Amino acid sequence: MSVVTTAAAVGMGTLLIGPAAMAATGPAPATTGNAPTGNAADRALVPGTPCTVTAEACVDLAGRHAWLIKDGHVVRGPVAIMPGAPGEPTPVGTFTVQWKDENHHSREFNNAPMPYSVFFADGGVAFHEGSLQKFSAGCVHLSMNDAKAFFDYLQVGDQVQVH
Repeated sequence: MSVVTTAAAVGMGTLLIGPAAMAATGPAPATTGNAPTGNAADRALVPGTPCTVTAEACVDLAGRHAWLIKDGHVVRGPVAIMPGAPGEPTPVGTFTVQWKDENHHSREFNNAPMPYSVFFADGGVAFHEGSLQKFSAGCVHLSMNDAKAFFDYLQVGDQVQVH
């Protein structure tokens, strides 16, 4: 295995030489946001969700469900969600709540209301009240009651995992 092949196999920015190169199994999983850190216990999954015990909010895009989590236990959910459209997908990865706005209006979409917004990813991606029948523009739509619950529960700095 050549050095160039090894670099491609394990991902840019990582170069293995010698026996370690032969043991490489492929690239690390691609994510956006920040990967969960910590020991093996921090990587344990919360039962019934695709997220680890370090998450306070968990999203399953394919299943169109979300959960609120406290100390590795589900406190709300699964609740129905509507993710971003195929051309404007909700980003996948591990994020932190950046800010909240109970009565937010979108600057991008003609001042459209985004009640109970909890912003967690760059580009204005948030949990907020919205249609459960129409795709969002990258956000995670929730029913009014669920959007209020997510808004009340989540705090700036809380971890959000989107799968």
